[in-house]
Amino acid sequence: MIIDRLCEEVKKYGPVCVGLDTKIEYLPEYLKDKNISDSEKLFEFNRKIIDNTLDTCACYKVQIAHYESLGLEGLKAYAKTLKYIKENNKLSIGDIKRGDILSTATMYAKGHFEGEFEADFITVNPYMGEDAISPYYEYIRSKEKGLFVLMKTSNPSSSDFQELEIKDEKLYMEVAKRIESWGKEFTGNSGYSSIGGVVGLTGTGELINIKNELKNTFFLIPGYGAQGGDPKVLKELFKDGICAVINSSRKIITAHKNVDETETFSLCARKETLRMREDIGWEK
Repeated sequence: MIIDRLCEEVKKYGPVCVGLDTKIEYLPEYLKDKNISDSEKLFEFNRKIIDNTLDTCACYKVQIAHYESLGLEGLKAYAKTLKYIKENNKLSIGDIKRGDILSTATMYAKGHFEGEFEADFITVNPYMGEDAISPYYEYIRSKEKGLFVLMKTSNPSSSDFQELEIKDEKLYMEVAKRIESWGKEFTGNSGYSSIGGVVGLTGTGELINIKNELKNTFFLIPGYGAQGGDPKVLKELFKDGICAVINSSRKIITAHKNVDETETFSLCARKETLRMREDIGWEK
């Protein structure tokens, strides 16, 4: 199972997930001024960060909206970035958050687990129920792929729906339990399922509650760094062993701003990733 490989990467390199949510404005000045296409600029930026963080993180998350917004040029960079991560024997998460009816989800599965946009894991939205998730199952079984399904998000209006009471508990907990039940058959030797959950770090109480309730779920946790998540919560979360990867995007990939706008900018990203590992209490 792909989840076993991710757990091994975490044990070896720590639980940091480097988020490549790259925008043109994040690039160092030398690269902005370079006489190449936007696609080439984005990929060079990502490539240098990957090269300098390979031994400091467990995986990379590539957020597709940042590339889609630039049209075909951006999507070329998205595809090349995923390919480069694979060439370096690292794991990728395509952060696409798809969620649609069965026939459409089948096409999303094909589009992001095969071909130019192929990733090891993708993020999906369970709002439409298991029909929106089940088309990915065959890829988990046959092609060593995995999912991170939205459970509890950290955006300000998440409470509009996620915290509604249902069956004497919050809706997000009912969703989380359902997701874990879908993933039972995909449990690896690590004890975790290749169907994991997305839970924001800024919702600290919810994160611990979900972790205590779900015994076979591995988490992707956004909210560290620029979103203000408290790393102290992770010590409680990890007291029985690491069960998650912690994503940081802007804080890592813009670490060079006002520090190094030259070709050595990615060393700032490396330094920030190492600092983050210490901050969340990971020791090799």
